[in-house]
Amino acid sequence: MARIPLGVAVTIEFLGPLSVAILASRRRLDLLWGLLAFGGVVMLARGGGDVTFTGVVFGLFAAAGWAGYIVLSGATGKRFSGSSGLAVASIAGAAVMLPVGIGTGGTGLLDPKLLLFATGVGLLSSVIPYTLELEALRRVPARMFGILMSLEPAVGALAGLVFLGEVLRWREWLAIGCVIAACVGATRFQKSPPEAPEA
Repeated sequence: MARIPLGVAVTIEFLGPLSVAILASRRRLDLLWGLLAFGGVVMLARGGGDVTFTGVVFGLFAAAGWAGYIVLSGATGKRFSGSSGLAVASIAGAAVMLPVGIGTGGTGLLDPKLLLFATGVGLLSSVIPYTLELEALRRVPARMFGILMSLEPAVGALAGLVFLGEVLRWREWLAIGCVIAACVGATRFQKSPPEAPEA
């Protein structure tokens, strides 16, 4: 986010779940959706202006992280009931990042205001969203959930505009639209699983 607008960052990051969906599919149509999304990201990378190559690379690393989250959370969900898997993953993530935080911030991390702020960020960026996401996945068909998730790049761009004053050019909006269209297409046109026969 320090190197590219928020909407662009979210769009590139969204390639993670889209790649997982396309790689898990065996339909040729999904290759077209993948090419459309790739074309959108290329447009963003070559857009110039506030979009830097380094920012795009960081966005691609975030996309890989999100793809890994999806694959690993599926395995975690099978091994842990309720939100216990999320709790274990959050603790493990905190343990991994703690040495980095201590090395960077030192004793400044003990500032009560900073601890309060960090707690709020943790709740709003991870605990609450992921918990609601897990509950949504239990109640909403995966196809509908995927379509709703595909709106994230547009929401990110609008949030960047409203809260950060990041104005995107028409080319960047077109690129974001390509990624959204690819996400909707990859999820909307999946075959529904056969219904179980009634007993």
